[in-house]
Amino acid sequence: MAEATPIKAPPVHAPIRQFSSQEGQLCIGGVPLSRLAARVGSTPFYAYDRAAITRRVAELRAELPATLRLSYAIKANPMPAVVQHLCGLVDGLDVASAGEMAVALDAGMAPARVSFAGPGKTQAELMQAVAAGILLHVESAREVGLLQDASQRLGLPARVAVRVNPDFELKSSGMKMGGGPKPFGVDAEAVPQLLQQIGDAGLAFEGFHLYAGSQNLQAAAVIEAQQKSFDLAVRLAAQAPAPVQHLNLGGGFGIPYFPGEQPLALTPISHNLHELVTRARADLPQATLSVELGRYLVGEAGVYVCRVIDRKVSRGQVFLVTDGGLHHHLSASGNFGQVIRKNYPVAIGTRYGEPVAEQASVVGPLCTPLDVLGDRCWLPQAQPGDLVVVFQSGAYGATASPQRFLGHPEVREVVV
Repeated sequence: MAEATPIKAPPVHAPIRQFSSQEGQLCIGGVPLSRLAARVGSTPFYAYDRAAITRRVAELRAELPATLRLSYAIKANPMPAVVQHLCGLVDGLDVASAGEMAVALDAGMAPARVSFAGPGKTQAELMQAVAAGILLHVESAREVGLLQDASQRLGLPARVAVRVNPDFELKSSGMKMGGGPKPFGVDAEAVPQLLQQIGDAGLAFEGFHLYAGSQNLQAAAVIEAQQKSFDLAVRLAAQAPAPVQHLNLGGGFGIPYFPGEQPLALTPISHNLHELVTRARADLPQATLSVELGRYLVGEAGVYVCRVIDRKVSRGQVFLVTDGGLHHHLSASGNFGQVIRKNYPVAIGTRYGEPVAEQASVVGPLCTPLDVLGDRCWLPQAQPGDLVVVFQSGAYGATASPQRFLGHPEVREVVV
């Protein structure tokens, strides 16, 4: 009798510790997955764990300087219930559209603690923002002229900070948002002239915003970007029309998505931020420093859940066909910036803890070979009716996906 072929060890993702399990089922917010699916009423859906978000913010607060402001970038997950929950945990919200601004204000955040960034703000959006009294991150000379007009019409000087495109990049970042030619912000060398225009226009200058990049797991790279951002802001402050009140050092804190990645080491970043806060007392005495985080606050607190509707074997390869896919979770499919596709952590949530039994690909119902949620994943043997879970799905999920593609139903979202 031939011996069974041993199963290879699966690729190792960073441990998933933010959720519990009960009787072989993953639990979100303490609720077993099959019960949660019944509560939601249909699959697929995203589920976000309130307690996991609260713990993440508490961990940050314990490490970061007490005077450092923590802002949430709504673009990561603008679900109103998520934003409202974070309103009670963070010091401010950053928005990138009038729609996100409405979510922020409806959630109860004070307008003075809301900021608006983005390279293509319309005249209507700028007028709305000035009327609301939020802080606008100016990204071009065009915006200065429009804000001057809005200020005159409303009899209210626009509150502005300059978003600076620095002359350096955040090394090892998933997306580089600064350095070199970029549509974001004002090139550092052009900022002095813009500051003069802001003063001449009578706008209420309050500070600077520097965001060099996102999704970084290298503490040394984050520290270097923060130090360079601070030094650049100090140099530019000498030519500002008013003292700097706010200095947004951006974010860039990443979470581990793929095999081999390790969580970001927060302690060295914390030490650096303590040093910068101390330096600011001398170099920018009226300024409050802040960091702006999105996925780091919510990414690991969310899961995407879909149901196996068919199990197929094609020329020896197992396919678990689900009712979810790239139309709901574009980033997990590998089509949201990945150069070489890698798997997010995937599990069979209704067989949680069972031993690995096979290599299977988790695919969606769309008529495209791009509709892959997990390619050749090592999983327990799943059957139709089982629930598939994609971890690390709390950020850039539903609203970053083409939900109308091929006319399938839109995804549901729930906070537990």
